[in-house]
Parts: sequence; C-alpha cells; structure tokens
Amino acid sequence: MKSIHQGSCHCGKVRFELQADINQATECNCSLCLRVGALWHGTPDSKLRILSGEEELEVYQFHTMTAMHYFCRHCGVHPFSRPRIDPRIWVVNLRCVHEIDLSSVRVSLFDGRNWESAAKALLETR
Repeated sequence: MKSIHQGSCHCGKVRFELQADINQATECNCSLCLRVGALWHGTPDSKLRILSGEEELEVYQFHTMTAMHYFCRHCGVHPFSRPRIDPRIWVVNLRCVHEIDLSSVRVSLFDGRNWESAAKALLETR
C-alpha cells in the first residue's frame, strides 16, 4: 500500500492528499517551472484528492495552452498541474507536500526549454 501524504499551498487555503511512494521527482527548466522552482511527481487522478480550497485555485496557461498550472489565488503557490505531456494525469509539486525529505528523492531533469525533443525522448523510453 502506498503512503498517504498531506500537502498545501503556503497560506493553507488549498489542501490536498497524495497517495504515493515518493522516491523520484522531475525538475523542469521551462520558463515557468524554472521560476516556480517546483519538483514534480506524477500521479493518476485517483491518487490525488483536493481536501479543501478548490474554489481558491486559479489556472495559468501559456504557449500551447495544453498544460494547466494551478496556483492559489491568495499566496500564489503552485501545488499541482496537469502537464502538457499528458494532461490526463497530475504532477504534484513536492515542495508543497508536508514532511518529505527532499534530499532522499531522486531528481531527474526534463529539458522543458527544448520541450519537443525532450518529450519525444521521454516517451520513447516508456
């Protein structure tokens, strides 16, 4: 059984629960992720549950308008997104998950600056 982790935005208005064994994350260097500083962990819909504050979320989209970057309209923190590579799943910002030792998480890099070639290479390894 996977562990259940609690998370939130900075102000706590958006709270969520993630069911996952967290041992890996992805760091993207696209123009948004680089500025946000997120470490993303992918998960299916069934493993992420918004506990409160869904009405406090705003969505930011850019470029292809495919990815949906959710952020708290009060504190501006990005707790999760629907990624462009697969908008049917969630990526959770591990920096918003409580009590995670990020030094124990293996981080892989995604070259979001060169999204097309990076996505192609990633999908070929699956």
